[in-house]
Amino acid sequence: MSAVLRHWPRILITLLPVVLMLVHVGGTPRRPVLDGLDLFIADWRLRLTLPGRLDPRIVIVDIDDASLQAVGQWPWGRDKLATLTTELMVRQKAAVLGFDMVFPEADRSSGLATLRELAQGPLSDNAALQSQLDKLAPTLDHDGAFARAMQGHRVALGFYLTQGDMPLMRGLLPKPVLPATALPAGLGIYATNWDGYGSNIAPLAKAAKSAGFINAVISSRSDGLLRAAPLLGYYGGTHGENGYYESLGLAVYRLAAGVDSIVPVLVPPSNASTPPVVQALQLGQGANALRVPMSSRTSMLVPFLGPGGPLGGSFLYISAQEILSGELPPGELQGKIVLVGTTAPGLQDLRATPVGATFPGVEVHANVISALLDKRFIALPDYAPGYEFAMLVLVGLVLAVGLSLMPVAQGGLLFLAVLGAVVGLNTWLFKIHGLVLPMASTLVTMVLALVTNMGWGYFVEARKRRSLAELFGTYVPPQLVEKMMEQPERYSMRAESKELTALFCDMRGFTRLSENLAPVELQAFLNRIFSRLSEIISRHGGTVDKYMGDSVMAFWGAPVDNPLHATLAVRAAIEMAKAVEELSADNRATGLPEVSVGIGLNTGLMSVGDMGSAVRRSYTVIGDAVNLAARLESLSGAYGVSVVASESTARAVPNYAWQELDRVRVKGRSKAVTVFTPVALRMELTQDLAQSLATWAQVLAGYRAQQPAQVQPLLDTLLAEDAKKVLYRLYAERLASMASRPFDPEWDGATRFESK
Repeated sequence: MSAVLRHWPRILITLLPVVLMLVHVGGTPRRPVLDGLDLFIADWRLRLTLPGRLDPRIVIVDIDDASLQAVGQWPWGRDKLATLTTELMVRQKAAVLGFDMVFPEADRSSGLATLRELAQGPLSDNAALQSQLDKLAPTLDHDGAFARAMQGHRVALGFYLTQGDMPLMRGLLPKPVLPATALPAGLGIYATNWDGYGSNIAPLAKAAKSAGFINAVISSRSDGLLRAAPLLGYYGGTHGENGYYESLGLAVYRLAAGVDSIVPVLVPPSNASTPPVVQALQLGQGANALRVPMSSRTSMLVPFLGPGGPLGGSFLYISAQEILSGELPPGELQGKIVLVGTTAPGLQDLRATPVGATFPGVEVHANVISALLDKRFIALPDYAPGYEFAMLVLVGLVLAVGLSLMPVAQGGLLFLAVLGAVVGLNTWLFKIHGLVLPMASTLVTMVLALVTNMGWGYFVEARKRRSLAELFGTYVPPQLVEKMMEQPERYSMRAESKELTALFCDMRGFTRLSENLAPVELQAFLNRIFSRLSEIISRHGGTVDKYMGDSVMAFWGAPVDNPLHATLAVRAAIEMAKAVEELSADNRATGLPEVSVGIGLNTGLMSVGDMGSAVRRSYTVIGDAVNLAARLESLSGAYGVSVVASESTARAVPNYAWQELDRVRVKGRSKAVTVFTPVALRMELTQDLAQSLATWAQVLAGYRAQQPAQVQPLLDTLLAEDAKKVLYRLYAERLASMASRPFDPEWDGATRFESK
């Protein structure tokens, strides 16, 4: 919660696009940009989830270029269509036949029309000729032959509806499937509205079992792609019966499924001034009734199976000339739903759809029939606005808080995760449940929120980070600066008291070395050794305080808190001592004087912050604990060790084995301090070394008890192991001196050091 409160300005600025989008979505009836993007996303999602399978129940007889070349240009004589119908319904035993075409005029290729003209001419009084004409008429009546071929079979013909100032009315319009009163008043809001038609001539219209309109309706607000197919259309002209007519796809389905009734399913209006909405069409009655979800104007969003065409793989295409020639074996299409249509470009029955730029119109009907048979629908639910609102709020809050609190890399991963979740959920709902839900507003809001958040971070918080880098970058390790820049508001130069570990490092033998080197060579040597020591301090997370001649001061635990500050300082001290030994070995090889290092460590309460004068300031530590570390560094030579640490430091690093050196009183402190030197990691401690440390502890105890005779044999044992060790020789001298002095009851075992 504290982090949220700390970042509330950035969270609020990130929420701004969410609020603006909610206002836009809720208060704008038309959203051209968002609607266009939603259409693009819906098309992409549709193509991504295409089933890509063959529906074997539906076959398309294709009047293709090969058929036109073999039989002749369109329109064909009705005798050819009669032959085609007979072949499909009798020899191939198709279940239902649908013609995606209209026959609004009598067949001009028939010889009957010519004979009738002759019969009305000068020879019309010849009774014998009239008798012969009457006998030949049935064989020359191609329309009659086509009508007879359809009779007794489940055949549906197409017709089209028109709208204009001078309505076209041709052919015989079939009966509507719903009367004009089937839906409430308000023509044009429930279905496409027409006042003209082009239908089939009466003999054919009466012979067909059913008929359906073949209009392809493109929304005036869309981009010209056919995405929906109207199932009902309203005709309100002066000829024929007014009412609601069904599409060819619905008519063929009803013939195949034996569905007699169509019942609109209405949703009550939200208020008295709003008319009811047609939510679905119920096809059939009882338990087997099918509810078909509707989009606007009783249209059905087409759930395409594939990209379309003979090579699309969704439906079997058979060339019409193959049927007419009798090449197809009998019964091959038994029980199939057959649609007769065309893919020939010259006949202009190709549509632009989301899954193909040249999609055969007949296959649109096939996809509608297939979806009705499978009960496979896609629909925009009435709760889509609520879903859109909820997604905007949820995603906006997650991104506003997450992007504001997380580092850039983690924020980027969060954005990608939320993006994947939004797209994945939307696609899953479409694939599994057929729900077409809006996503454009959510995606646009996500991008705007990301840009706003990153912009705030760059222009506002980056300024704080750059300032922080300028303040700390010269003496704080880069990795710590990077961590500090994640939350720059937590760090300042303000002084504070906290437990830290301070380190002082001084080189021994530097005076002799400087006497043997030219100034330029001495400078190069110092730069080399300080660079190495600073790299070690930085790698272990320390902050370099200052360089003082041949000394360096550093501390751990600030400005970035680290509970392991003492451990890191000890590790750095040991590695620094080892690095100086390696440099000294190089000097020895080149004939230069050797150098060694003395390091003092102390852990305690210190004041840390920006300190100094108006002229010169620095981020440093001060206090008694800091002074003690400096005093301990000066003791290292007396005990012959590289690192001297206080008891507080040794106690804070229990994973190291420590050798106690002494109890000392340094200049400026009246209280004695126990000092130690690190020996080895406890996990690497050998049995012999552990035994030596235990023996040494006994020597110290006897020394402080002023019993030199009792502990001298123990010290002799240690000297036998390492006669050159300065610490052991120092205590040998102390024991010898103690043996010549009387017992001092006032002595507390501490050694006083007066020099700094």
